[in-house]
Amino acid sequence: MAQAKIITPGATIGILGGGQLGRMTALAAAQLGYKTHIFCSAADEPALDVTAHRTLAQFDDVDALRQFAQSVDVVTLEWENVPAVALETVAKYAPLHPGASVMAIAQDRQKEKDFARSVGIGTTRYKIVQSAAELAEALKKIPAPAFLKTTRMGYDGKGQIKITPDMDAEQAWAEFGNPLGILEARVDFACEVSVIVARNAQGDMAAYPVVENRHKNQILDETHAPAAIDAEISAEAVATARHMAAQLGVIGLLAVELFVLREPNGEGQSVLLNEIAPRPHNSGHWTMDACAVSQFEQLVRAVCGLPLGSTEPHSAAVMKNLIGNDALQWQQYLSDRSACLHLYGKRDVRDGRKMGHVNSLKGPWPRAD
Repeated sequence: MAQAKIITPGATIGILGGGQLGRMTALAAAQLGYKTHIFCSAADEPALDVTAHRTLAQFDDVDALRQFAQSVDVVTLEWENVPAVALETVAKYAPLHPGASVMAIAQDRQKEKDFARSVGIGTTRYKIVQSAAELAEALKKIPAPAFLKTTRMGYDGKGQIKITPDMDAEQAWAEFGNPLGILEARVDFACEVSVIVARNAQGDMAAYPVVENRHKNQILDETHAPAAIDAEISAEAVATARHMAAQLGVIGLLAVELFVLREPNGEGQSVLLNEIAPRPHNSGHWTMDACAVSQFEQLVRAVCGLPLGSTEPHSAAVMKNLIGNDALQWQQYLSDRSACLHLYGKRDVRDGRKMGHVNSLKGPWPRAD
């Protein structure tokens, strides 16, 4: 493999998106001596508080995207739904990691599942539907309870409905309200876990340990590190994530969310792919305080061609999202000596809005016997 170009400290990293993930990436970049340039469409985005440069424009503004890309040394992103036109434009003028081909798969649930299956990774059963009649036929093979989701743009429970046995296809399709959907089988799982893998242009990879994710109102509430699962299942989860990252050719980060099955399936698999995100992930925030190298620093290292850092934790941890009014309890967390508080600087507190998170350290990381 050809030697990848190393982008040295002092250079400028462009970040598409100005949310909290961009903010924490910019802070990690500054710690290593890099400047950042945030491209986003709103003037109140939290990443703008901590960046050296900014471009406020729409993601279809080709001239603004060109000028942005020409002003930086490399571009990454904090939001997987960046429009294709933005990715294609930026890639003409600066290295873009991850690339547009990776993003095309990650942005589409059908492509994501099709790709996973093509490389031997198990997924839930699924069927694309475009009408109530097609949904009725699909429900004969994937019966309720099941989930009907948009193929694009869904996150934190948005863009999906649960189809219960008492709903007919007409009712479900009307409630869904989209012209294209993917029907997914409900999985009888023991828990939900995730693995974050870093990969650089040289093909080097580093995976963080498997963590367990617990949701409330379809939004991640807590991440427990490490996940309380058998070592064999943990190894399978990490191997699955590394395989997905390698087959995609990701440069940067890949978060892989998995269902842990109660019993292995017919292919002998104990985990099934839920979804992927080629960016920093909410379930990786615990690494900011429990690891020597956080997921955000790891992203900077990967896209700049630097050696990947250690993914070995020094502490067990629980990450709790501060959603809506949870953030008003900041004084309580500052009084807890085991808690590390991270607020995102968002001005408006709203129900369901991620305002920050707190990492509670739970003693030394457990060692294998």
